[in-house]
Amino acid sequence: MKVYDKLYIDGAWVPSSGKGKIDVINPSTEEVIASIPEGTAEDVGRAVAAAERAFESWSQTPVATRAAYLKQLAAGLGARMKEIGETIAAEVGMPVGLATAIQAGLPIANTNNFATLVESYAFEEQVGTSLVVREPVGVVACITPWNYPLHQIIGKVAPAIATGCTVVLKPSEVAPINAFILTEILDQIGLPKGVFNLVTGYGPVVGEAMASHPDVDMVSFTGSTRAGKRVSELAAQTVKRVTLELGGKSANVILEDADFEKAVTKGVGECYLNSGQTCSALTRMLVPRSRQQEAVAIARRVAESFTVGPAYEASSKLGPLVSSTQRDRVRSYIKKGVEEGATLVTGGVEPPENLPKGYFVKPTIFANVRNDMTIAQEEIFGPVLSIIPYDTEEDAVRIANDSIYGLGGGVWSADPERAKRVARRIRTGQVSINGGGFNPLAPFGGYKQSGHGREFGHHGLEEYLEIKSLQL
Repeated sequence: MKVYDKLYIDGAWVPSSGKGKIDVINPSTEEVIASIPEGTAEDVGRAVAAAERAFESWSQTPVATRAAYLKQLAAGLGARMKEIGETIAAEVGMPVGLATAIQAGLPIANTNNFATLVESYAFEEQVGTSLVVREPVGVVACITPWNYPLHQIIGKVAPAIATGCTVVLKPSEVAPINAFILTEILDQIGLPKGVFNLVTGYGPVVGEAMASHPDVDMVSFTGSTRAGKRVSELAAQTVKRVTLELGGKSANVILEDADFEKAVTKGVGECYLNSGQTCSALTRMLVPRSRQQEAVAIARRVAESFTVGPAYEASSKLGPLVSSTQRDRVRSYIKKGVEEGATLVTGGVEPPENLPKGYFVKPTIFANVRNDMTIAQEEIFGPVLSIIPYDTEEDAVRIANDSIYGLGGGVWSADPERAKRVARRIRTGQVSINGGGFNPLAPFGGYKQSGHGREFGHHGLEEYLEIKSLQL
C-alpha cells in the first residue's frame, strides 16, 4: 500500500494542518491500495496564498518558457505512461489496456497540444484605435473528477499554466494517486514554486474552501450537476469566473437509412466505455419504431460480448464501477427501469457470476423506453443503455432535446449532410456524425445543465484569459 502523507504547497511537500487520512480503494478487488491526506480549509488558504505570490512573476514569464515547461511535463508523463495506466486501472477500474491508451495517453497528447497552441496564440490584436490584449485571469482553483482523473486535470492545469495563471488543484479523493505522480513530475522539472499546488481532501471541505476563497480568481470544476450548482453558489459571492463541465444524458440518433449493424455496435461501445462512467456517454439510443427489434437484437449481441472482469486482466472489456456506492446506485436505476415498465433485454441487478469481489454490474440494455422514464432522464453513470423508439425525424429531434442536459450526442445516416442537418438541431456541445471520434483539439463542454465554458483546443486556453482594451 502506498502512503502519501504530504500536500504540495509553494514548491515543497508539506504536512496537512489536519490529521485525517483518506483510503483509496481498488474497485476490482475492494482492497485499500493507498492513503492520502484529508486536507483542510487552512491548507487551502496556504496554497492560495502561495499561488497568489507566484502569480505576478509567472504571468510575466515568456510564452516560450511556459510552453517549454509543458513539453517537459509531457515528456515526464510519457516516461511514466505504463505506471500511470496501471495506476488509473487500479483506482478507477478501466481495463488496463484501455487505461494506458486513454487515461495515460490522452493527457500526454493534450499537454503537448497546449504547449504548441500557446506558442502560436495571438495574445494581442488591433481593433480600430484599440489594442486588445489577453492576460491570465489569475489564481485558478481546479476541482477534478474520478472518472478520467488525469485527463481532466491536464484539461485544466495545462492551459492555466500555459496562459500564465497559477493553480491550486483538488483531485478527486476517489482516484488521487495519478495526481501525486503528476505533482512529482512538476516538482522534478523545476516549475517555479507556487505556480502549482496540490491539496487533497473532500469536496465539502477543500472544494468549498477553494470555491469561496476571495483570492481565487477562477474555479474550473468537473463533476456532478448537483456539486456544480454548489460551486457556482459559493463562487458567486466573490463574483469569480466559473467554468463547469457537469452531467450528461446524451442521445444517439440512428436514422432509418443508417447502417444499423455499424451504428448500433458502435453505439453500445460508446455507452459502455469506462463501464458507462463517462459524462458524454451515449446512453440514449434513439431508433425508428419500425426497426427497434432489429436494433435490440444487435445491441444484445454486442452487450453480451463484453467480458466483465477485473481491470488488471487482459481479457476484461468491462471493468468494475468505481465504488460500492456507485454500484448500488446503478443497480437501483436498473430496478427502477424494470418497475417503470421498460423491457429488460440483457443484464440486470444480479452480480456477474464468478466475481465475488469487486464493484461489478452486468452490461445492461433496456428497450421500449419512454423518454419520461427515470432511466431516460437521469444520469446513471453505469453500463446501462436505454433504447427509445421514435416515429419521425422531428420526433427524434424532440426526444433528443427533451433533457436538462446537453453535453454529447450522435447522429447516424447514410447521407452525411442529413446527419449534419439533424446534428445542428440537437442542443448539445458535441455531436458525433456517423461515429466521428473524439478530437482533443476541438472544444468540449455543454449546453443547459451540462455546464458552461469549454475545454481543450484554443477555446480551452481562452477560458483562462481576461480581455483588456488599450485605447490608443
